[in-house]
Amino acid sequence: MGQQMNEQMNIEVLQGALAQYFAPWVQALGLAVESFDTDSVTLRLPSNDQLSRVGGMLCGQAMMAAADTAMVLALINQFGEFRPCTTVQMNSSFLKPLSNQDALVQARVIRAGKSLAFGEIDLRGADDGKSVSRASVTYALL
Repeated sequence: MGQQMNEQMNIEVLQGALAQYFAPWVQALGLAVESFDTDSVTLRLPSNDQLSRVGGMLCGQAMMAAADTAMVLALINQFGEFRPCTTVQMNSSFLKPLSNQDALVQARVIRAGKSLAFGEIDLRGADDGKSVSRASVTYALL
């Protein structure tokens, strides 16, 4: 059923979910839906002085918020609609700094059951394609 609903999914629906389901401070990140496929959604996190530390490096808090947000959109894509959920666990590894370029945040649903969903997120430089952060997450589906 989710597969059939996915055919009705589009970038506008996913982008609209950002305004509909997320707090204003998350919306202030400026995330934009870049693309999606059967089991993943990719967002663009624009380079922004407000999200950067000394030296123009994107801060880890912004990376984690973007990763968490991308995964909720990946679940919307998976189910074909928003389902209430909450983050149970998020494990993030920061591989290298990201400076002076946008980030692409690709969230992939690994498994979505009746009560739990599992996913992985890769954050990489939009210009150089190099991974800067990886996260694994578990969500409770409410």
